[in-house]
Amino acid sequence: MAYELPPLPYAYDALGPYMSKETLEFHHDKHHQAYVTNATKLAEGKGLEVLALEDQVKEVFGKDPGLFNNLGQHYNHVHFWNWMKPNGGGGATKVPAALLKAIDSDLGGFDKFRADFIAAGTTQFGSGWAWLSLKDGKLQVTKTANGESPLVHGNAKPLLGVDVWEHSYYIDYRNARPKYLEAWFDNLVNWEHVEFLFDEAK
Repeated sequence: MAYELPPLPYAYDALGPYMSKETLEFHHDKHHQAYVTNATKLAEGKGLEVLALEDQVKEVFGKDPGLFNNLGQHYNHVHFWNWMKPNGGGGATKVPAALLKAIDSDLGGFDKFRADFIAAGTTQFGSGWAWLSLKDGKLQVTKTANGESPLVHGNAKPLLGVDVWEHSYYIDYRNARPKYLEAWFDNLVNWEHVEFLFDEAK
């Protein structure tokens, strides 16, 4: 059973000045690679290959912490690279219409969603993630610790996630996590990938 590190969908220097080449080289080539390597080793002989990756994550949660930590982070990062793009973000005008409509009705509008999402990432104590997900047909903003995701909390479908582990921002922002989250949300979010997952989840 071998998991694979997906290539970045853009050049290492494509997300500057908001995320540096050095951050991406460490984060993708070292951190994500380590999750892939460890998950491959720990999943050996467990018979998980018959399941899709997100079902594997749900299957091992609460049963095999070592494997879950690595598998959960692999799943999160497979999407994380696609949740960003050069010249991303851009405010409400860049959000696809159907998704924006759901944000307005479920989350009180784009500006409130932005504030709540950044607050979730800022207030996540220690390592973890902030999320936009779909649960029972409704959008929600949440946060999780370590490698957990909405998948294992009420079986929600993650649509957008931001990594708030220090390796995601420390090279570029030092300890200024809110500054990283604002720059990430306003300049890097790939709304097309969010829309793709939203349509899939519906």
